Order: sequence, then C-alpha cells, then structure tokens
Amino acid sequence: MDGILLGILFALIAYGMALQWGVMKIINIAQGELVILGGYIAYFMYTAGIHPAFGVIVSPIIMYFVGLLLYKTVINRIVDRDLFISILATFGISILAQQLMNIIFGADVVVAQSDFGTTLLFDNSVTLPNAKIFSALVSIIFAIILVIFMKKSKLGRTIRATAQNARAAKILGVDTEKVYSAIFGINAALCGIAGALIAITFTLHPYVGLPYTVRSFMIVIIAGLGNLPGVALSGMGLGVFEEFADYILGTEFRIGATFLLLVLILVYKRFKLSRKREYLI
Repeated sequence: MDGILLGILFALIAYGMALQWGVMKIINIAQGELVILGGYIAYFMYTAGIHPAFGVIVSPIIMYFVGLLLYKTVINRIVDRDLFISILATFGISILAQQLMNIIFGADVVVAQSDFGTTLLFDNSVTLPNAKIFSALVSIIFAIILVIFMKKSKLGRTIRATAQNARAAKILGVDTEKVYSAIFGINAALCGIAGALIAITFTLHPYVGLPYTVRSFMIVIIAGLGNLPGVALSGMGLGVFEEFADYILGTEFRIGATFLLLVLILVYKRFKLSRKREYLI
C-alpha cells in the first residue's frame, strides 16, 4: 500500500516528462531539479508559518513561470535540434539548478512537517502516514484535471494536434511556439505540485533531484508516450518495487535498486528492438 501511494506521486512527475517528450521530442534531464525547486517553495512557506499543504496551490503557479522562463532562454533554441542536444542542454540546466539551490537554500536536509498524523488499518497492524495518502489524493485530482484540460480546452486540443503532426498543425494555423512554451510551463507546474508533496512526505536537499528524473524516465519508457493509464500503472509498480527493495535489501540500497532496474529495462528494450529488426530483415 505504501508503494502504491508513492507510485501515484511518481506517475504525476512522469506524466509531465511524457507530455513534453511526446510533443517536443525533448528528454528533460532537469525534471528532478524542477521537482526539488517546487519542494523548496512549499518548505519556505512552512518556515514562514504557512501550512506546507498550501504549497500544492502556490508552487505550481510559480513553477509555471519558471518553466516559461527556461523555455524562452534555453529550450526554444533546441526544440528542432537532435535529441542528444536536448539531453546535453537539460543536463546543463540540471547542474546549474543544483548549484543555485545549494547557494540559495543551503545543503542541509530539510522537511516540511505537515503534522497530518497516521492511519491505522487491520487492527493497528498496518500504519500509513496520512501525508502519503494526502499526496496520492492530490496527485489523482490534478491528473484528472489535466486529462479534462487536454480533452476539453482549446489549448489541450492544439497540444494533441501538435503531438500528432507538428508540421501539419503549423500549416493549419496552430502557433507551435505557444504550444511548446505552454507544455514546458505545464510540466514545470506538475513538478511544482509533486515537489510540494515531496516536501511534506520526504526530505529535500539540492542534490536529490536525479532519482526523480530516473524514475520519470523509467516510467515513461515502460508505459510509452501519451499513455496516461500506463504511466499510472508503471508508477505504482515502481513504487511497490522500491518498497520491496527497501525492505529486502535495506534503505541504503533503495535508489541503487532503482538504477539497476533502469539498466535492466534498457537492456531488455535494446534486445527487443534488435529481435524485431532481425524479424523485419
């Protein structure tokens, strides 16, 4: 149950990566750093005497404009470039973000105390932190809002049209530049929501963003681009895997097990593609 609740949160982060990867053909290595930056916003609300749960409202608003700023300064120059160029550019953003957060916020490990308490189940034999339940519920709510937005709004329809065929959408009058900037802003906003929830649920420090990038990348690879149910299921599966790895191997090997799983998945995908190529030949 703990893994499923965490996996829902991981899926929210991964959907933002899947959205910009599917539409803009960009793999954002700085995804985790955007999450952590959103978490620091919630944390500083906590230090100012405001309950960190309100960070799920404030953080995405601020992070949306951070995403727009990143797009206008860096991302718009690499949208039409090779995929490897986008990896290098966002990797540079990741390093820069880590150092800026270290300078501004310090290297100490921090957490925003929510004081939500715990829920006891099955005659008090199972204990679930209410912060994780809150995080899962908020993630589900925002995921539903995003799905409705993508299906019903004009911008959502233009995003889906651009994802199908950007050149045809541009010929038909779609401002793809506006679509790309909106996508990067939406992704940053989703990271802001997830970061605020992580500030309540886990700990923060400037260099903890990489595991969230790896988790998102892994979930998207397994689920495929544009497959929201697949992203949700993959996220929950990853959360369960991490909890079992934590229990069996120990907490110190939790992230290592996740990285090992990513390597195994990439090797399997490579083997599968080579077999498919041989079959076609």
